[in-house]
Amino acid sequence: MADLVVGDDGLARPAWAAHDPLLRAYYDEEWGMPVRDERGLFERLSLEAFQSGLSWRTILAKRPAFRAAFAGFDPDAVAAFGDDDVDRLMADAGIVRNRRKIDATIGNARATIALRDDGGLPALVWSFQPPVTPRPTSFAEVPTSSPESIALAKALRAAGFAHVGPTTMFALMEAVGIVDTHLAGSHRRGSSGIWPA
Repeated sequence: MADLVVGDDGLARPAWAAHDPLLRAYYDEEWGMPVRDERGLFERLSLEAFQSGLSWRTILAKRPAFRAAFAGFDPDAVAAFGDDDVDRLMADAGIVRNRRKIDATIGNARATIALRDDGGLPALVWSFQPPVTPRPTSFAEVPTSSPESIALAKALRAAGFAHVGPTTMFALMEAVGIVDTHLAGSHRRGSSGIWPA
């Protein structure tokens, strides 16, 4: 329990989610819950790519602006973005203005559409669910990648995706419930309905 903080509501959370209201709400309501729809996975894959090198708090605070800038992460709309849209995004102070990540998001929207003929993005991403999930009791025991995240990254790159490295894909797998890395003792451990507490 050393890495968990018991809140004023009596619930145990990791220190990163214990005090900041935005992070606490995200941890309590979203992180680790299954996401199986195309738009939801495309959004989370995109935001994980933008997060690389930054704090998740920064991305979460900018999420409403990201959604507005990227047409609600509708893959069809983003795939149609052209040079004018890239210029608009690069001028948008509400998001992370990184040209490579913006280009990758547009390219990833096109790759998402191309995957529809082969079962779609959700089927591909979820096909890498491991047979077991980590059961960390401390932050030190939480992995940053796995054989499955390495394989997922390779499969996505082969399908034309960018900014999808093994560490970023493991973070995606955690965020959308494919693995459960909630610490033992957390009130959210096992809450996805996929993995037992």
